[in-house]
Amino acid sequence: MRNASLSCPVCRSADTFHFQSVRGRDYYRCGKCEATFLSPAQLPTPQEELAQYETHENDVEDPGYREFLARLAGPLLSKLPAAATGLDFGCGPAPALAHMLRDAGHTVHCYDPFYAPDTDALTGSYDFITATEVVEHLHDPAATFELLDSLLRPVGILGVMTEFLTDDSRFAGWHYRRDITHVVFYSEHTLRYIGGRFGWRVEIPRKNVAIFSKHGARAAVQPHSAP
Repeated sequence: MRNASLSCPVCRSADTFHFQSVRGRDYYRCGKCEATFLSPAQLPTPQEELAQYETHENDVEDPGYREFLARLAGPLLSKLPAAATGLDFGCGPAPALAHMLRDAGHTVHCYDPFYAPDTDALTGSYDFITATEVVEHLHDPAATFELLDSLLRPVGILGVMTEFLTDDSRFAGWHYRRDITHVVFYSEHTLRYIGGRFGWRVEIPRKNVAIFSKHGARAAVQPHSAP
């Protein structure tokens, strides 16, 4: 059933409908960008979010965590000029990706509303921005993507990593859905829709990774399949 009074948090369309209810949590889908999102009335509080984040055990030096982040770092580094300046948006308490990119010769600033809340980082301009395991937490992703677009230089690159929603039949039991701080889910179509909205070139170089390039950014690496 369509719900014209409930706008999509990703593209602000009113073309939304009830998708599923799972254990008392109500999810909706946008008919335009195909984002799937939790009812705004059921969004977690900041205190609930922080309590969940504090259960994570990410370590800057953890080889497994760095290998996980390399899924984004690899394609991104292949596109960056030397000594680029970037922002790790939503860096969390252990900004391993920022360390990896600094080790590669780039300058990286960090911002996180809980762990690195210096808003000065949101007033600069950047050659690249990363958002790894961030966009699924956003309560107003439309506004956030607008912000990131404004921070990117004319040839800037945005790297996003989030687990794509690919199978509606498995949504109810999907581990990614069960995290209470995960409130919006993106299909490949959703990410391409976002790219089209801002005029960004969109690539999916690896599973669950999207690279957005502003007009004039360096030529894209070719997408390839990866487990």
